[in-house]
Amino acid sequence: MAINETDTKPATQRVLDPVSRLSEILFGLLMVLTFTGTFSVANAGESSVRELLIASLGCNLAWGMVDACMLVLNRLAERSHTLRLMQQLQTLPLGSPQAFALLADAMPILVAEVMHVEDVQTLHQRVLEVRITQTRPSLGLHDFLQAFAVFLAVVFATLPVIVPFVLFDEPLHALRASNAVALLMLFIIGLGYGRFASALHPVITALIFTLLGVALVFATIALGG
Repeated sequence: MAINETDTKPATQRVLDPVSRLSEILFGLLMVLTFTGTFSVANAGESSVRELLIASLGCNLAWGMVDACMLVLNRLAERSHTLRLMQQLQTLPLGSPQAFALLADAMPILVAEVMHVEDVQTLHQRVLEVRITQTRPSLGLHDFLQAFAVFLAVVFATLPVIVPFVLFDEPLHALRASNAVALLMLFIIGLGYGRFASALHPVITALIFTLLGVALVFATIALGG
């Protein structure tokens, strides 16, 4: 039996898991809020609104590209680590304590909690039967789709918050609408986190999340971010 990266990837694997999607949207939202949070209505004019739009969108474009590149680099590092782990396990005798420790460390916490010694030994036996055909990690189309999805999530998180500055002529109305949209987005993201974490009261989790998001934005602005 030979192993390659496409064999271990489900055909229906999502581009991003729920937490990753929510996190990327949150990062983009917090980034743009550091710009709109310092917007001065008193001194607002057409040029200042234009500068706000350009700065907000430009910042999230740059952050989206950085985040996407980091995802690709992390994916390569994960593949390299997995390949080295497989090669190392194949040099160890079946049932050795070192092999058991390596496999236990590589398992998710839930899986490690329910696995017995016999299960780990069976897993090691399966690893020993695998014929590794790759000598170096590689990337596939799915990885680049993930990176592109991260880029889009960060960039599109900017749009709902800055659109009011395009729709409203009065800066004060635009700022109030933008803040309302931002609070709503923070609440929805918090609700998503609460439901994913199986919180007893997802709405309360969302409210706490919203307050925390606002506090982080103010802290970022105060620190010069």
